[in-house]
Amino acid sequence: MSYLPCVEIEPNVSANSAVIWLHGLGADGNDFAPLAPQLPLPEACHTRFVFPHAPRIPVTINGGMVMRAWYDIREMSIDRKVDVDTLRASAGQVQRLIEREQARGVPAERIVLAGFSQGGAVAYEAALSYGQRLGGLLVLSSYLATAESLTRHPANQALPVLIQHGVYDPVVPEVLGQRAEAQLKAWGYPVRYERYPVEHGVCPEQIPVISRWLGQRLCGE
Repeated sequence: MSYLPCVEIEPNVSANSAVIWLHGLGADGNDFAPLAPQLPLPEACHTRFVFPHAPRIPVTINGGMVMRAWYDIREMSIDRKVDVDTLRASAGQVQRLIEREQARGVPAERIVLAGFSQGGAVAYEAALSYGQRLGGLLVLSSYLATAESLTRHPANQALPVLIQHGVYDPVVPEVLGQRAEAQLKAWGYPVRYERYPVEHGVCPEQIPVISRWLGQRLCGE
């Protein structure tokens, strides 16, 4: 079976947990890899960080330019028109990475999906539709693109979700993160929403929060 190419950061001993982290539009798996060493986890956590590269596809809002993207964005309005088919295809590829982690000895419940911007939209789809209970879902500066069509699986109905969003985000306005939070709460998910004084990115204040949250999700500490 073929998998998305990935940047992988291995623990010093055999991995017993994993974080699969999806980048945003036009970036690649190297974008968030430098963050991994800044996320100290409990000693019991032997965590493999997996940063996949999105496929290269034409992106309508960028004049059809071919770039790394998880799906095509056809319009940059507040209600963004996205290509749901390519988004779902990317979510399926991410789910295959989850299955690969299990084949490498990491239980599904000790796997966290994380995603920034476009990657967050794919992480929502991949995690909430996955057929085995995962450890958690971390979404940064993103939106729930498939709210009207997402087929949620009962295995992840209680999946812990942490949403972090920049108050000054000009690319994905915070209202989209707030809409995602409201929808997840309406569906009954345990959601934690946090606002940060940042634009479309990650600020230093987020790092220790993410580190503690990952430790709780991956190692129960």
